[in-house]
Amino acid sequence: MTDSKRRWLSGERIDPDPIRKNLTVSDLVDRAYLAYNAGKLRTASQLFVEKMLAPDCRVGASLSGAMTPAGLGRSVLVPMIRAGFIDWIVSTGANLYHDVHFGLGLALHRGSHEIDDRVLREEGVVRIYDVLFDHDVLLQTDAYLRQVMLADEFQKDLSTAELHHLLGKYLAARDDGLGISDSSVLSAAYRSGVPCYVSSPGDSSIGMNVAELWMRGQGPRIDVSRDVNETAAIVYEAKRTGGTSGVLILGGGSPKNFILQTEPQIQEVLGLDERGHDYFVQITDARPDTGGLSGATPSEAVSWGKIDPERLPDSVVVYCDTTIAAPLLAAYALDRHEVREPRRLYERREEMLEQLRRDYLAKRE
Repeated sequence: MTDSKRRWLSGERIDPDPIRKNLTVSDLVDRAYLAYNAGKLRTASQLFVEKMLAPDCRVGASLSGAMTPAGLGRSVLVPMIRAGFIDWIVSTGANLYHDVHFGLGLALHRGSHEIDDRVLREEGVVRIYDVLFDHDVLLQTDAYLRQVMLADEFQKDLSTAELHHLLGKYLAARDDGLGISDSSVLSAAYRSGVPCYVSSPGDSSIGMNVAELWMRGQGPRIDVSRDVNETAAIVYEAKRTGGTSGVLILGGGSPKNFILQTEPQIQEVLGLDERGHDYFVQITDARPDTGGLSGATPSEAVSWGKIDPERLPDSVVVYCDTTIAAPLLAAYALDRHEVREPRRLYERREEMLEQLRRDYLAKRE
C-alpha cells in the first residue's frame, strides 16, 4: 500500500463483534457506534470522558428545548451534577420552571401527540408533544414560586444564578423533609454549588411570576449584566489559572449563544487576551444551512472567537434528538469516569468576578 493511500485508510477498522445479551451502554457505544451520527456520539462520549472531565477542565452545560418535562433533568442532569461532571449551567427558564414540578412532586404523564388539543383545553390538560399534565400543575407551581420569592432574601438585585440557587435551597429542604434524594436539577445544583443561569430570564413562567411580584413592588430584580459578567468570569478564571474550558450543548438556541458568548465578552468587549473554549460537544437536530443558531457549527464559532482555532479537532456535533443521545452520553460518562469533586463555583462567583473586574480595569489604564 502506498503512503498516500495508507493515510486515508489508517482509521480504525470497522469489524464489530455481534451485539450480545447484557452488553453495557458504554461497551455498546464503543463497539457498535462506529459511523455516521452513531460514530459522532461515540467520539463525543470519548472526548467528554477523556478530555472534558480532566481535572483542569471546567465544564459548562447548556440546555434548551423541553428536556426536563421529558424527564432528562432527573435522569441525566442530576446524576451528572452529583458526579461532578457539570460545573455550571445555562438553561432556558422553561426547563428550570418545569424542573420545579418534579421538585414539588407534581405529576407529568406519558401520553400521545395525536390528540385533539381543543379537547385537552376543555378538560384542563396541558400537552408538551407527548407529555401530558393537569393544568393545576402550572397553578400550583406558580403559587409556590410567588410564595417563596416573597422571602426577605429575594428582595434585592440578583443574578439568575443567585435566584435559582435560592429556589434550589427551598426545594432541597423539601427533599430533606421527605427523606428523598435530589428530585430536581435545582436541588442537586444547590447541594453541589453549581450555578444555574438563564439567558432570557423573562422568557419563562419563572420570569412571569417575577414580573407579577414586580407589579406589587416586591420580589427579586434580575441583573442580566451580572449574568453576562459572572459567566465570563467563570471561563476567564479557568483559562487564567492554566486550566481548560469545555461546553456540553444540549440543543441550541439562546442558552447555546450565552454559554459561548463568554469568549467574545472576554476578548472583544473587555479586551482581555483569550483564545476561546477548548472543547465543544453539541447534540442538536438543527441544520447549519437554515441560519438558526442551534445548527451553527464549531468552525463558525471559531470566526467569532468562541472556540480556540487550534482546538477545533476537539469539537463534535452529534446530529440527533437530545432525548436519545444525552442519556447515552451520560451513561457512558458515569461508567467510564470516576466521580469528580464538585468545584462549587457558585460560592466563588464574587471572587472570580472581582478578578475579572481588576484585570479589565488594569487593561483600560
